[in-house]
Amino acid sequence: MNRQQQKLKTRRAIIDAAFSLLDDQHSFSSISLREVARAAGIAPTSFYRHFKDIDELGLTLVDEAGLALRQLMRQARVRIASGGGVISTSVDTFMEFITANSNVFRLLLREHTGTSNAFRAAVLREIQHFTEELTDYTVATTGLNKKFANLQAEAMVKLVFSAGAGALDFDKIQRQQLCERLKLQLRFISTGALECAKDL
Repeated sequence: MNRQQQKLKTRRAIIDAAFSLLDDQHSFSSISLREVARAAGIAPTSFYRHFKDIDELGLTLVDEAGLALRQLMRQARVRIASGGGVISTSVDTFMEFITANSNVFRLLLREHTGTSNAFRAAVLREIQHFTEELTDYTVATTGLNKKFANLQAEAMVKLVFSAGAGALDFDKIQRQQLCERLKLQLRFISTGALECAKDL
């Protein structure tokens, strides 16, 4: 392994270590550079070869979390194309993601309302990307105009993120019940948007 490959491997280890330290008791702001370095198996001084400071690492985590979520929903659209219902498949895929990646989703939730302006802006940017992709998908698949599609997407994303926050602390049965309610609520929004568009 050459030096560049080793550097990328170490950077990846730092990112993975930081994600592993996040849980229901620990937000990103509560973990230290030393904790991250120890979990990554490196000396604290080595951290600075990869990130300027702990905040730069945090912003990288937010970017990765947002990208992972968007990639997952793109996968959902592939599943939809092969015959799944749009809302049902999207909700199931989203819940699979937060079940398997609860620490990633916790980061987005917490930093959305955190004390750091930079983190809040980064999370809002990721949510906006997510909303824009859903808007474009809705326009392409339903013929809804962009204004209504965007309003629908904003409402859906807020509802899904709120439901996801609750699902983190639910057991399997509670989560399933939440999914069924969420799917019905999203259908209300979708039907309402189409009806409103007809009236204007």
